[in-house]
Amino acid sequence: MFLLEYIKNPRYIGAIAPSGKYLAYRMIREIDFKNAKYIIEYGPGTGAFTEKILSRVNNNTIVILIERNKEFYNSLNKLYGYKKNVIIVNDSAENIDIILKRYSVSEVDYIVSGIPFASLPKNVSRRILMKTSDLLKHRGKFITFQYTLFKLRFIKKYFREVNYSKVFINFPPAYVLTCEEGSYEKKYINS
Repeated sequence: MFLLEYIKNPRYIGAIAPSGKYLAYRMIREIDFKNAKYIIEYGPGTGAFTEKILSRVNNNTIVILIERNKEFYNSLNKLYGYKKNVIIVNDSAENIDIILKRYSVSEVDYIVSGIPFASLPKNVSRRILMKTSDLLKHRGKFITFQYTLFKLRFIKKYFREVNYSKVFINFPPAYVLTCEEGSYEKKYINS
């Protein structure tokens, strides 16, 4: 299913295979599962990170999955739709502010992302990153992975601090970026 969806829309899928378990473990390593109130996942796809998040999250934490691909959304609904603390939304991360208003959520602890910023149009990436930065609570983190560091400078514009490491045991190898809350610089909005 993953390969077929990639072929149909490579710009938004971004990979020919789901993320591996080593990348999934690295993506969730920074999450404080004991104290997190809200965890958002952008583009969960087939649920490689979702599975790891839900196996550690406590029952009081709300997990919101934002998946724009209808096939992946349907699959996620079958896998996790029965869980009381999981909300699955078929929409774009561009609309995260509208989605969270629907559920009376004003700020979140963690946002985990599988979105391929290197292949998205710049204006779409800009809107997602601005809204993400605005929604993170103090000490909140945006954790994403990318296959290249091509968009690193662009992503850094929206966060106070960005650290990254490479996960070699993945196909293809990937960089995990951990971005700490902080307001983006207004001068970059139109750049």
